[in-house]
Amino acid sequence: MLDGLPRIIPASQPEIEENLAAYQATSQFYQEVRSRTEFKRYCDWYYAEAATHRRELQQMRGEFNLLGWFRQRR
Repeated sequence: MLDGLPRIIPASQPEIEENLAAYQATSQFYQEVRSRTEFKRYCDWYYAEAATHRRELQQMRGEFNLLGWFRQRR
């Protein structure tokens, strides 16, 4: 079935294979850099959100507990 189709990469040219291998390695490198950058950005966001939530929790602990006051009246 594929006999009539021309080959994309001739097997007799090793420099093409080397170029494609270099291209693949470069592509994988940039993909790794992108994924690490995205992960670092996510971690920075997560730590900032956690710090915000800790501050809000401390603030809420210092506020008057209206629901607890109603529960004690029973």
